Amino acid sequence: MTAPLLRVEKLVKRFGALVVTDELSLDVRAGEMHAVIGPNGAGKTTFIHQLSGSLSSQAGRILFDDADITHLDMPQRVRRGLARSFQITSILPGQTVLANVALAVQARSGTSFRFLRAVDHEAPLNDAAAAILDRVGLGARKGVRAGSLSHGEKRLLEIAIAIATAPRLLLLDEPLAGLGQEEAQVCIQLLAALKREFSIILVEHDMDAVFQLADRISVLVAGRVIATGTPDEIRANAAVRQAYLGDGELD
Repeated sequence: MTAPLLRVEKLVKRFGALVVTDELSLDVRAGEMHAVIGPNGAGKTTFIHQLSGSLSSQAGRILFDDADITHLDMPQRVRRGLARSFQITSILPGQTVLANVALAVQARSGTSFRFLRAVDHEAPLNDAAAAILDRVGLGARKGVRAGSLSHGEKRLLEIAIAIATAPRLLLLDEPLAGLGQEEAQVCIQLLAALKREFSIILVEHDMDAVFQLADRISVLVAGRVIATGTPDEIRANAAVRQAYLGDGELD
């Protein structure tokens, strides 16, 4: 059997006495979209922070392509092929849309995120960035300041920034959060296209989108995975239904 692209083994994160990630284990196969769902406070975003390197872990291991990356920082993980978008948008609002993506293209070459050069006159970077913006539907907005984008456009820009780093695994933290129905449909169509190219971990509260997009789903409760399976297997799982009892989210 082929080894998974990502393997997480008994990952732990504590904040004082509070255990947020509690010996969490799961694997992600190459080429799949693997959704992570769970009630509020289950530890989903903390888990994404640990995978991306923005939070350290007190115990456990993260293996990516059979290499132990548990103690690598975020730039090192990006260079190995992990990229993420954020639950709350994280862009450079004073820079143009094009510059935001061009800086990410530049960063994938190994430049420190703290000392990025100006990209205004670097044609190769800008050409690559423009092509990515066309892919996510923001080509016509490349010259505007990122801070002036609508909320939905900012979420698309975040995804563009993530894919500009040429990832092997995309970590998407609630890309549909705060979107209206029309914006959400645009984003869902984009995610459906991206899953044909990238392995993806998707954290999302929109269950309709999750069950439409995901190949497998892991359910996180109190920092632990209580079930992993196909969408049909998760819908039928009694423990999962108990975890969502009263929410009606799996009906």
